[in-house]
Amino acid sequence: MTLIHRRDPTRNMARFYAMSVQADLLAGWTLVREWGRIGRPGRVRLDPHPDLTDAETAARRLEASKRRRGYG
Repeated sequence: MTLIHRRDPTRNMARFYAMSVQADLLAGWTLVREWGRIGRPGRVRLDPHPDLTDAETAARRLEASKRRRGYG
């Protein structure tokens, strides 16, 4: 599981982004993403992928994108 944060007190911003790759019941893999304000329940999105390498590649791309936007 990868957990990254973005905080900016001057803008009252305190956000998190979590992602993990999990096996599903249909012999596939799912990228599970959750994001929102720190201390609050977040929104969840499930992205199905046919194999583990596709799911891990999607997770790495998403993490790189979030880090470019200021998450660390």
